[in-house]
This record gives sequence, C-alpha cells and structure tokens, in this order.
Amino acid sequence: MPQRITDAVRLRSQQTPQGEHSSPLYLTSSFCFEDAESMRAAFADETDANIYSRFSNPSVQEFTDKLCALEGAEAGFATASGMSAVFGSFMALLKQGDHLLSCNAIFGSTHTVIAKYLPKYGISYSYVSADATEADWEAAITPATKMIYLETPTNPGLEIIDIAMVSRVAKKHGVLLNVDNCFATPISQQPIALGADLVVHSATKWLDGQGRVLGGAVTGRKDLIHEIYLFCRSTGPALSPFNAWVLSKSLETLDVRMERHASNALYIATALEKHPALSWLKYPFLPSHPQYAIARQQMTQGGGIVCFELKGGLEAGRKFLDKLQMLSRTANLGDTRSIASHPASTTHAKLSEAERAAVNITPGLIRISVGLEHKDDILNDILQALD
Repeated sequence: MPQRITDAVRLRSQQTPQGEHSSPLYLTSSFCFEDAESMRAAFADETDANIYSRFSNPSVQEFTDKLCALEGAEAGFATASGMSAVFGSFMALLKQGDHLLSCNAIFGSTHTVIAKYLPKYGISYSYVSADATEADWEAAITPATKMIYLETPTNPGLEIIDIAMVSRVAKKHGVLLNVDNCFATPISQQPIALGADLVVHSATKWLDGQGRVLGGAVTGRKDLIHEIYLFCRSTGPALSPFNAWVLSKSLETLDVRMERHASNALYIATALEKHPALSWLKYPFLPSHPQYAIARQQMTQGGGIVCFELKGGLEAGRKFLDKLQMLSRTANLGDTRSIASHPASTTHAKLSEAERAAVNITPGLIRISVGLEHKDDILNDILQALD
C-alpha cells in the first residue's frame, strides 16, 4: 500500500517543454497528427495516440492511472459519472439471455438500472440478501449467471459483505465479480486483492472529496476494461478533461482525507451509540456491528459513513433534518463538509415500501456523511438536533 499511495501523488501526464511541476489541463476535444500515416495508424488502433477526448485524453488518463495504482488494477476507464461506470460495466459484458446476481442492498439508481432497464435488453436478475451465507450465494447461481455485483459497505445501511467469500463462489462457476468500492475507497479496501474482477466507483464522492465535480471509473482486468472502453467509446459517457484534472488532484490527498473522515466517524459513532433517541446505530468498526469481524478482516478503516434509526420513524427523521444547524441537507456524500440525509424520502424514495424494508431502509433511517470539520462541532450539531 505505501507505494500505491506514493503513486497516487507522483503519477502524472508527461511533462511538456514548459517544465510545469503540476500537471496541465488538456482541455481539448481533439488531437492533431504530424502526417496522414500516423493518423491512419491511430484510427486503426495500431498506436495509443490520442484521437478524440471521447476516446482518451491525457488528463483523464492521469486520473485513471492513479486510481488503478490505488486499486492494484491492471487497467481502468473513467466515465462521466458513477452510474455510467456501473451501466457500462454491465452492458459491455452482459448480453441477451445472461443473468446478473446482485446483493439486494444497493444504491437506488443501480436498482433502477438492474430492475427496470436490464430486462429490456433480455438480461435477467435476482437479488441475494446482504447477510447471505456462502451457501446462499451458491444456491442463487444459475446456468445463465455471468456476473455477480455487490456493494460493500452497502448504501445506506452499511452492511458488510465478505468479498473473498463471494469471490470463491464466482470463481467456482466462472462468473465475473464486480464490486462497488465507493464507500470504502481503495484506501480502506482493495477488492481486487480479495478476488474481484472489476471495481466501480462514483468518483463524485470520496475520490473528489469536496463536492465539486461528477465522475466515475471502472478498474480491473485488462481484457474486461478493454471491452468496457470499446462500449463507452461508442456510447459516449466520457469524463470531461476538467473533471478528470480535478479528480486527479483529489487523489493526491485521498489517503490523508480518509484517515480524518474515518477517525471523525468512529468518534461520532461511539458517542451516539447509546443515545436514547436512537433505536440502533451502525458503523463498520464498532464491535456492535453485525458484520464487525468481516469489516476488520477486509477493511483497514471504517470509512466516513454513520447511519442510525431514529425512534419516531419518518416524522422524527424530517424533524431531525430540519433542526440541524451546521450539517448540510443534500443528496451527496463524501464531502469535506458533513452531510445528513433521509434515504426513505430522498435517494431510495422510488423503491416501494416493501423494497425498502427488504434492504433495511427503515422510515427513521438517517445517513451521516462525516466530514473534516472538528469532530466535536459535528457531534454537537447532531446532539442538539436529537435533543
């Protein structure tokens, strides 16, 4: 890991004759060629020369190279958003008649893609509970299963899934394992080392870390990334060079930021765990977490998210948000600024009540994205809203 962190700081696009220390921003739609032959060779994929920023761009490649270094991945491709990374990883590798097996506790938009849109292309799906055993995953595999998809920690309930265990099932059946590593980040968790074939990110969250730009990425096996690249090159979800330049700079501080996010979150979770206004509280590195042992086994930090259930349900959740004075009320997470959200009425509102219940999104569930403010200021704002 030490070399990966250094690579995230030091990897950069080739220095220009200007001798700049910080990487320049390649804000261009296309690239020129010295002669007709070099242009022909580029379009024939005989060289890696840049052609068009929908295909590749030095600023985008720098961000991708840094993320690959952190994830320990052979290759990667950056996209315009996290959801375009998720969708691209599905559509480039699945076809009509295939089956996708997923954990049921996933981001609301990912559920929409899986349940509403994949069937339109003849791709079936089924869900397995986030607390499923190895035997449960094994039983859910069908002859048509081509990919397993999971989030860990899950959004927003912070369930922890044993990546190595699911990987054993996937490899036994020749199935791809695709892991959303958004909540943990490669600083806290490396799914590829645990057996994942692909890792997807919403770079909009912790990777940026300051709520500035949208972005996504897929990293993993070189042969799989090539297929994703070909699909995305033709369908168009390219990451803008400016956003990539911002994200590349963000990765240089990811390690130190996540250390502060995680330490603040553990402090908040420990202080609130026994609060009388809460039915329960979850944080991966609290011994009370149902999958604490798995979290400690596959993560080096608990991450920056704390979630809890308010006594009083939906109305209590709304009142809590209204009483906050410092924490932001927004649908984003992974910001320097602490954020509170109420998933049942926002990010997961399109799920039916039964669907929310199945993934433990209860009426009074509050998700706190713990920021970089002083830990006591964050805690005091939460306490006064609870009281």
